[in-house]
Amino acid sequence: MQHNVLILDFGSQYTQLIARRVRELNIFCEIFPYNNPPKDLDSYKAVILSGSPFSVRAADAPHPDLSEIRGKKPLLAVCYGAQYLAHFSGGEVAPSNIREYGRANLSYIKENELFLEGVSTGSQVWMSHSDTIKALPTNAIRLASTKDVENAAYKIEGETTYAIQFHPEVYHSTDGKQMLENFLVKIAEVPQNFTPNAFVEEIVAEMKEKIGNDKVVLGLSGGVDSTVAAVLLNKAIGDNLYCIFVNNGLLRKNEFQSVLDQYKDMGLNVKGVDASQRFYDALAGLDDPEAKRKAIGNAFIEVFDDEAHLLTDVKYLGQGTIYPDVIESVSATGGPSATIKSHHNVGGLPDFMKLKIVEPLRMLFKDEVRRVGATLGIDPELLGRHPFPGPGLAIRILGDITPEKVAILQEVDAIFINGLKEHGLYDKVWQAGAILLPVNSVGVMGDERTYEKVVALRAVESTDGMTADWVHLPYEFLMKTSNEIINKVKGVNRVVYDISSKPPATIEWE
Repeated sequence: MQHNVLILDFGSQYTQLIARRVRELNIFCEIFPYNNPPKDLDSYKAVILSGSPFSVRAADAPHPDLSEIRGKKPLLAVCYGAQYLAHFSGGEVAPSNIREYGRANLSYIKENELFLEGVSTGSQVWMSHSDTIKALPTNAIRLASTKDVENAAYKIEGETTYAIQFHPEVYHSTDGKQMLENFLVKIAEVPQNFTPNAFVEEIVAEMKEKIGNDKVVLGLSGGVDSTVAAVLLNKAIGDNLYCIFVNNGLLRKNEFQSVLDQYKDMGLNVKGVDASQRFYDALAGLDDPEAKRKAIGNAFIEVFDDEAHLLTDVKYLGQGTIYPDVIESVSATGGPSATIKSHHNVGGLPDFMKLKIVEPLRMLFKDEVRRVGATLGIDPELLGRHPFPGPGLAIRILGDITPEKVAILQEVDAIFINGLKEHGLYDKVWQAGAILLPVNSVGVMGDERTYEKVVALRAVESTDGMTADWVHLPYEFLMKTSNEIINKVKGVNRVVYDISSKPPATIEWE
C-alpha cells in the first residue's frame, strides 16, 4: 500500500480513532509504536504524533527520535505530542490547576491560518490532559485558545509543524475532521486516493506478484473478513486457492452446514472439516481467557497443517486478519499501549509449520473490508453479517469449556440473533451475542426451586469495533427474548443485558 501518513503511537486510547479519521479522508495511514517506527520514512508524506497517558515531565515518558521527521516532513502533534514538542524545544509544560478533560470551546482563532480554515470561534473541542503548555516552544506562534487553555494550538515558524492540545479525532471535536483535512490535504498535500476500487486493484496485483503460481490454503469462518480475503485471493490466484472451513465445535447453532451451503455459489474451492473433538480436547480444563485463545489458535494451526499435507506444494496460509487485530496485539511485540487481547491469527506460525502467511486485509478496518467486499460483488446479506470472534463461543463461555455448555449457549444465541432479525433490529446492531456466565442463580419454575445458569445478552453499535456503545434495544423485545430463553433453554433461569461501552469494557467479555 502507499505509505502516505505515519501515526506514531504513544499509548493513547484514541490513536486508532486518528487512523479512522484519516482513512475517512480517503488517505492511507499506518500506526507504529513511537519506539519502533518504520526504518524507511521516505514514502511518508506526513506524520502525526498521538496523545499518551504519560506526562512529558515523568522520568519514564515516551521520548521519540524525531530527527528524521521534524523540519523534514509535515508534522501534526496531538495532545502529548504537542506538549512533548513544547517541553523539549524551549517551552514550558506544567501541571494544570484542574484536570482539563472533556468539552471546551475555542475562544480565540488566529486569522488567515490554513490549518484552521473553516473553523469558527466557539467550535467545540475535546480535552484530555492533566498537564498544560504554559510557554510555547522556540519560534512558535499561538493559533488557538480556549477559556482555560491559552495555548490550545500553535505552529512553529520555519517548519511545517503544527500542534494542538485537544483531540481532533474524537466525535466531540466538532471541526476535528476539518482540521485533519486542512493539515493533510491543504498543507501536506497528501493525495486522497485510498478507495475500495484502488485497494482491490493494488492488493490483487500485489498478491499475484507475491504468490505467483504457488498454492494457498485459507481458513474460512463464514464471516465478512475471511470471505472477502478469500474472494480477493481467488481473484488473484484462482484455482491455486484452497479454502477450508473448520467446525471447531464452537460455532453458532447449525452454522457449519449453513456456511458451507452459503459458499456453494461463490466459485470458491471449499472443504468442510469437522474437528470439534480436537478443539474440545485442547480446551479441556482451561478457564483463563488467554490460555483458551492460544489453545484454539494452536488447534487451528494443527488442523490446517494436517489439511495442507493432504495437498501438494502448498506454500502459503491465507488469513482474514484485519487492522484492529494487529493494533490490539501489537504490544506483545513492544508497542506502548497495553495489550488488550491476543488474536489467534496474529503473531506468526510455529517452526514446524513451513507455510508463509498472506493477509490481504491486514491494513483494513472492518467497515473498509465491507466496502471492498461490495466492490467485489459479494452478497450484501453476507457483508452485513455481525462480526463473530475467531475463537467462537469459547470466549463467550466464561470459565472452562464443555460440549454441554456450548450446546446451552448455542440455543440462547440462536433465540437472541433470530429475534433481532424477526424484529427488524439485526441491521441496526453492529455486533450481538450471548455470554454464558460462570455463576448459578436461584430461581423458581412452577413450584420448584431452581439453581441454574445466568446468561448475558450483548448488543453494540460501532463503526470498526475500536470503540462501541451499547444499543438501547426495546424493552418489549428484551422481555420477549428473556422469556423465550428461560422457557426454552434447559439449564438457564436468568437473563441480564450488558449496558457497558467500549472503552472501558471490550465488546467480548474475554
